[in-house]
Amino acid sequence: MNYTQALKHPIFKLISQASEELNVASYVIGGFVRDFILDRGTAKDIDIVTVGSGIELAQKVAELLPNNPKVQVFKTYGTAMLRTDDIEVEFVGARKESYTENSRNPIVENGTLEDDQNRRDFTINALAISLNQKTWGNLLDPFNGMDAIKNKIIKTPLDPSITYSDDPLRMMRAIRFATQLNFQIEQKSLDSITKNADRLKIITRERIIDELNKIILTPKPSIGFLLLDKTKLLPQILPELIALKGVDEVEGQRHKDNFYHTLEVVDNIAKTTDDLWLRWAALLHDIGKAPTKKFDKKNGWTFHAHEFVGSKMVYKLFKRLKMPLNNKMKFVQKMVLLSSRPIVLATDVTDSAVRRLIFDTGDDIDSLMTLCEADITTKNPKKFKRYHENFKKVREKIKEVEARDQVRNFQPPISGELIMETFNLKPCREIGTIKDAIKEAILEGDIANDYDEAYQFMLKKAEQLGLKI
Repeated sequence: MNYTQALKHPIFKLISQASEELNVASYVIGGFVRDFILDRGTAKDIDIVTVGSGIELAQKVAELLPNNPKVQVFKTYGTAMLRTDDIEVEFVGARKESYTENSRNPIVENGTLEDDQNRRDFTINALAISLNQKTWGNLLDPFNGMDAIKNKIIKTPLDPSITYSDDPLRMMRAIRFATQLNFQIEQKSLDSITKNADRLKIITRERIIDELNKIILTPKPSIGFLLLDKTKLLPQILPELIALKGVDEVEGQRHKDNFYHTLEVVDNIAKTTDDLWLRWAALLHDIGKAPTKKFDKKNGWTFHAHEFVGSKMVYKLFKRLKMPLNNKMKFVQKMVLLSSRPIVLATDVTDSAVRRLIFDTGDDIDSLMTLCEADITTKNPKKFKRYHENFKKVREKIKEVEARDQVRNFQPPISGELIMETFNLKPCREIGTIKDAIKEAILEGDIANDYDEAYQFMLKKAEQLGLKI
C-alpha cells in the first residue's frame, strides 16, 4: 500500500535527500501517519526514525533547508529536533529498548526499523511510511495497525503486560487515545492495565497530568474517566472523585451519585467551552460534598458549605499533583466556591444579589454561568427547561445591572486616602469600616456607584462613628 499523498510537505523530500547523502534509511512514523490515515488534519509534529544517527540526519536536513534552522540535540536520548515553517520535526535513530523495574527510562541500543516499531506503545502508532527513494511512500505495518484503525481498537504491538509494566505511562496514553479517537481498548490490554495499575506510582505527576489534561480536553471526557475508574488508575490520581461514588439511603431518603453526576457535568461543559481550567472546575465543583455529607431528619441529605470546603480542597489537590499554583488554580477555586450562587439566585433574581455576584465574580461571570448551566443534569424535561430558562433570566439581569451600575471589578469611589485626609486620620479601623459601608451601600443599591453620592454617604457614616471634618 502506497501513501505518497501523505508526503506532500517539502520537508519529506529534503529528509529523503539527506538520508541518501548519509546512506541511511529513513521513515516517518507514529502520530503523523496515524492521523493522516484517520483524516484528523495535518499534524504539526513529525517523528522521523532512521536506521543510523538521528542527530546526524537532523543536522544534514538543517543544512539543506534555506533558513538553516537551529538543531536542538538531546544526547541522552539520541534524538534531535528542528522547527521549520509551521512544523516541528524530531529525529531518532532506530533502537531497541529494555527496562528496569523502577524506571520508565529505557536502556537503549541501536536497532532495526522492526526493533523500533516493536518498542512503540500501540499498533496504531507503529505505522511507518518509507522516505527512501526506491520505496517512497510505502506503508510498513508489521502489527496490523491498519486493522486496528479499521476496527477502532487500541492494542499493543507486544504482550500488553510487558508494554505497560515497562512504561506505565502507556496505561494513561491508552485511555487518552481511546477517549480522543472514540476507540475501544482491547480486552487483554484493558485487563493488563488493571493488573499493572500500581505501577503508575513510578510516573511523575507532571506526566500523568499532561495525559489527564488531554483526556479532559476531549469532546466526551467521561469516556476516559470511566476507563480510569474501571482500571483502578483513578484512585491513585483523584481520590477526591472516587469519594463521591455511591448512593446512601436513610429512612427512605437518598441522594444522587455525585461521581456520575460530575462526569455528566464535565461532558456538558465540554460541549460549550475548550477552556481547560473551566473544565477542571466542572470536574472538581462537587468534591466538597464527600466530606460535608450529613443526614438531617428534618431536611434529609445535606452538604452544607461544600463549595467552601471544595475550594479549599482544590489547593491541596493541585499541590499534590504538581499542577500550577497560580491564577489558573485561583480561577478553579473561585468557580468551585461560587458554583451554587447563580442556582440560588435563579429563584429570586434581585438587583442587589446580582450586583454582589458580579462584584465577587468579576470578569469570570460568564464562565460561572456556563458552569452552572452545565450542572443541570436532570432527566426530567420540564425541570431541564425550567432551570435553563431561569439561568437565561439571570444572564439577562446580569447584563442589565452591569450596564446600569458598572460594578464588575469596581473600586469604591472613595479611597482610604481621601477618608484619612477628610477627617485628618492616621491608619485606623474606622477607615476600613467606612470603606466597607460604602461598598455595601453600592451593592445593596442604597447609593449609586458614583463619587458624589458616595461622598455624602461617607459624611453620614463618619458622623455616626463620631468623626468630624
